[in-house]
Amino acid sequence: MTVTDTAPRLSVLTYLLILLAVVCAAALGAVVSGGSQDTWYAALDKPRGTPPDIAFAIVWPALFALMAIGASLVAHAAGSWSRASGSLGLFFAQLIPNIGWSWLFFGFRMPEVSLIVLVALWIMILAMILAFWRHSKLGAALQFPYLLWVSFAGYLNSGIIWLN
Repeated sequence: MTVTDTAPRLSVLTYLLILLAVVCAAALGAVVSGGSQDTWYAALDKPRGTPPDIAFAIVWPALFALMAIGASLVAHAAGSWSRASGSLGLFFAQLIPNIGWSWLFFGFRMPEVSLIVLVALWIMILAMILAFWRHSKLGAALQFPYLLWVSFAGYLNSGIIWLN
């Protein structure tokens, strides 16, 4: 006797949704951070180790690509929405504070509040990695650069608060 899985199978739409979510998150963050970097952000005193602006333009697209690849690997390994719902739910949910940080920091120029959101984002990324690990170790491992970069962003954000 064979047991069949009655859960709905993932389709190409799943992968398109993951890609669309990442592209939208990247775009929404870029909309607000682009203009602010030329004015307000440029005038701030920054902590040691702050990379040049071009580094952010290189790192963030790479991180968003790793996020999408990791989530896609998890979706593929899980095989159905019901089995992937917790992991993918965390993936989609963490995009909200990701976008929110950009808007709070650059758009509203609120580094103190944005740091709180960044801590919440860090916790969500860690939870996402742990959830991804159950389905795809590679998908989880691809999120470590994101966690490290957000940790570094926490240092930069804290330094900006301290110095300004």
